[in-house]
Amino acid sequence: VAIKDWAMELGATHYTHLFQPLTGATAEKHDAFIDWSSVDQVIEKFSGKQLIQGEPDASSFPSGGLRNTFEARGYTGWDPSSPVFIWKAGDGVTLCIPSVFFSWTGHVLDNKIPLLRSDAKVSSAILRLLAFTGIQADDIHTTIGLEQEYFVVDRAFRDLRPDLIALGKTVYGASPPKGQELQDHYFGSVKDRILNFMREFEVEALKLGIPVKTRHNEVAPGQHEVAPVFEKASIAIDHNIVLMELMRQVANKHDLSCLLHEKPFEGLNGSGKHCNWSLVTNTGINLIDPTDTPENNLHFLIILTAVLHAVYEHADLLRCSIGSAGNDYRLGGHEAPPAIMSVYLGDQLEEFLNNIEKTGAHKSIEWKKVVDLGLKALPELCRDNTDRNRTSPFAFTGNKFEMRALGSSASPAFLVTVLNVMVADSLTKMLDEIETKFQGNAVTPSSFAEAAIPVVQRYLKESRNIRYSGNNYSEEWIADAKQKKLSNITKSVESFEALLDNNTVRAFDGILNKNELEGRYEISMETYATISNIEANLMRELFYSQIFPAASKQQKEMAESLSQLSLVISAKKITRKQREYLNDFTVALENAIILANELEELRKKAMQMDNPERARFFSLNVVPKGKELRKIVDEIEAVVDDQLWPLPKYRELLFIF
Repeated sequence: VAIKDWAMELGATHYTHLFQPLTGATAEKHDAFIDWSSVDQVIEKFSGKQLIQGEPDASSFPSGGLRNTFEARGYTGWDPSSPVFIWKAGDGVTLCIPSVFFSWTGHVLDNKIPLLRSDAKVSSAILRLLAFTGIQADDIHTTIGLEQEYFVVDRAFRDLRPDLIALGKTVYGASPPKGQELQDHYFGSVKDRILNFMREFEVEALKLGIPVKTRHNEVAPGQHEVAPVFEKASIAIDHNIVLMELMRQVANKHDLSCLLHEKPFEGLNGSGKHCNWSLVTNTGINLIDPTDTPENNLHFLIILTAVLHAVYEHADLLRCSIGSAGNDYRLGGHEAPPAIMSVYLGDQLEEFLNNIEKTGAHKSIEWKKVVDLGLKALPELCRDNTDRNRTSPFAFTGNKFEMRALGSSASPAFLVTVLNVMVADSLTKMLDEIETKFQGNAVTPSSFAEAAIPVVQRYLKESRNIRYSGNNYSEEWIADAKQKKLSNITKSVESFEALLDNNTVRAFDGILNKNELEGRYEISMETYATISNIEANLMRELFYSQIFPAASKQQKEMAESLSQLSLVISAKKITRKQREYLNDFTVALENAIILANELEELRKKAMQMDNPERARFFSLNVVPKGKELRKIVDEIEAVVDDQLWPLPKYRELLFIF
């Protein structure tokens, strides 16, 4: 009743359980507060049962074979750990209740239940460690800070691009004369129109309790970033998903379009969602920060070792957690980390761990140092204990790990679930080994340290190959990683296989069962194939309905011009270059037609297959063919009369405000 009265005071007429099905987006079904007391009397009613549990139809949400179409019943359940909020859209006001989603049979059909379970699992493992190291805590929770990158373009231009409407990315588009080469957009002054948009969505976000803090221009023209204050992981993820929808809606009000795809524009930086992950006690100690308890940081050493070992042992699963059709276009170039999962620690921490490996000596080190710039007028300035390696997919940045490989449009829920699960798995293994050394004897802090260091040394040596502090973009690192037998899974469809691995099934015990993991594998493969099919369809349609007619007109005008010239100029050598130009253009257009037809044949062939073969065929055959077609079409765009070209060009999409 209190929630209903509060919501109605703010104008709410309906309520909805907001949940996260396996579509990667949110879902909602609105119900009015009104109830019919009698034939001629209406009252507002909201019972405890309606608050706690709902029943949306589950048949049309992806389940990976866990549910059939005729098995429709699904349930939403209120998650009290995430605040309810009021959502205003159009002329309506709705009470939103963050919820979990599961089937009538009890199968998990959402991203939130595994996340909450993984948080409990890693908390249990950490508390077990802290009982030995003397850190007082009753609960541990994962905190994350999500740096959300996005592009903003004029909506009128977006509406003239069917690819941006359907996919949020351009399937064709020649590079503009000026891109991001000058790096003048990065941290540059924000244009007034964009700043007005930023300010409004920030105000609306704060009204919803989303603690947005940072805004700035990113590297590519038209690209920007928003980042909130750190929060408990489950709340931060709810807030991020709501924030993405809020940004899209506010952009429309400003006649703008907010693009959240990982690679909207070829040849420019893609967009990520940098996930800064740490572990915090209920007393406020950040266990990933060695300076929080400098006099007692054995727990930091053991957790750090567990994180390194987790990335080493579950590298393919970690790659799987950030896999998608869109992210495949982004990873490995233009400041997006490569597909090789590695960890950057920084010089000081590397030296610290090397010393542990060699001598077993566990000593505190001085983490912060004053920087002397030789200017007396400046206050005392310090440097952090690590640099920032922007090429590393998983980097230690002083008091957290930054996972830079997550795509901008993705829900962070599964990535954080995987991080929690794999760290809990490695930490549990370490503690099991350490405890066997006591054989029932009393444990003191000193005896625990004596027993723990040899285990730490062995785990550090085993996972050493995953540590890398250099340039992850370099060919040397790719060759080095291959020699070290590290995975380099460039295609997401191959990474999804990790969901079927017995090691994954074992680590996910109590989080998702084998059938539920297999279901997620089927959904991941099907989603990849579906998106790739939409993209191939768009490429074919745009080519034949807009690009080919424009190019044909250009070809006709060039041919007619040369024909007219031949009537007044007898010497063909005077027009030789023009004839060569027309010939090259004709050859390019002919090759584009051939590739468009080949792309369509491959697409049709793929659609006759069943999953997962369909997804693999799209990845290995259809997508590469689409890249070939795009390359030629982009070359054609660069030479077609500007007045004939039907699609807004990159220079119009990215530079006109």
